[in-house]
Parts: sequence; structure tokens; C-alpha cells
Amino acid sequence: MTTTPTVVLVHGAFADAASWSGVVAELQAHDVPVIAPPNPLRGLASDAAYVASVAAQIDGPVILVGHSYGGALITVAGTTENVVGLVYVAAYALEEGESLGELQGRFPLSPLVSNLKQWTYPVPGGDPAVEVTIAEDAFPSVFAADLPAGVTKILAASQRPLAAAAFEETAAAAAWHTKPSWALIAGADEAINPEVERFGAKRAGATVVELDGASHAVAVSQPKAVADLILEAVRATG
Repeated sequence: MTTTPTVVLVHGAFADAASWSGVVAELQAHDVPVIAPPNPLRGLASDAAYVASVAAQIDGPVILVGHSYGGALITVAGTTENVVGLVYVAAYALEEGESLGELQGRFPLSPLVSNLKQWTYPVPGGDPAVEVTIAEDAFPSVFAADLPAGVTKILAASQRPLAAAAFEETAAAAAWHTKPSWALIAGADEAINPEVERFGAKRAGATVVELDGASHAVAVSQPKAVADLILEAVRATG
């Protein structure tokens, strides 16, 4: 078993594990073990259970890092015994019994909400379910305003949809009550109101770093800054 925590990077909606590539490179350069598993994006309870199962199968301590919706997942999955820390990156930090919709509803809505496109997907034995993506023409300004246009065009075309039901599911636990946490606030986030990020981080008692001008895609645009905060968590818990 290793004493250096393994970092598990959990992407959010409208992205995939490749969004962590720059962060992975930074962590690997510091010899920190890291994996970026796929997030199913099918529902809060089931996605959190998947993240928890990944963490539980790792020998030694684990730090869970969640971007965006991934923050809600690490909040629940973080109760797994070998998880020693939580890092929120432009993310939701829910309280037990709280939903994404409930937390968002306390603050002015971000431009994301009015720029969601609905799709459907088949559910065995039931009616089709609804999933959402960001309208491609709105994606650059909403998700990744600090990235080159060519990059945002690719990200918009390859985004992963989130099941709409995930907005209403409530968190079964809030691991930040018992695990130390860190949070990076993206100051120019147009997908999650930065006030939502600040509120959740303060409530969790997180060590906070704020990046003025950073978009929601801060892990892509500023991977070193994101990795630096994760390394701080690694040093504090290792």
C-alpha cells in the first residue's frame, strides 16, 4: 500500500475524462498516482455509487476531486472509508438531503439554465428519459470562455449529456462533515453561479482558492492552478 494518496478525478456534465488531461500531466510530473474514470452521468445516487466503488478498489488513501456535477458525486462517495480528502473544482458541494436544483435555486440562475438542449434516451422497460446538453452556439460563452475558439468548438461537439433527473435527486450524505476539503472557485463561471461555489465551499469549511476570470472549464484552461490545489490536499493528507 502506498502512503501517497491516489487522486481520483471525477468530471462533470457536458465533459469527459479527457478534460482532466492537463491536470493528470501535472500530477504525474509530481509522481502522484492519479486516475480519471468515466462518470456515467445517469443520476446522483448511481453515479456516486460508481465513484465510491472506484475509490474502494484502490489500495491506500484516496483524494476525490470533482468538477461541476462531479462535486455532488464526491460529496456522497467521499464517505468511503479510504477517502481522506475532497477537492471541489468549480463544483457543487451539497448538504445531505439537498439537490442540485435546490442549491442552485437559492441564487440567481447562471446562463447555463436557459441554454440547455433536451434529448431522450431509452430506459429498459419504461418510457424514454430526458438528458441535456448545452446548445452548441452557447457552449463557448457558458462553459469555456477563456479557451480558444477552436478548442471550444471541439468540446461543444463532444460533450457528454447529463440525465435531467440528476438535478432533483438529493444527496444521501455529505462527506465534508468528516473529511477535509479544498475548493477552487472559478470567478467568471457562467455554468455555475460562482456564488453557489463560494456558498458550498464556505459551508463545507473548505480551504478556498479563487481564480478571477476563470471559466467553468478551468481544469482545461488552467490545469497547473487546479493541480497545485490538489497537490496541497495530497501533502496535507499523505
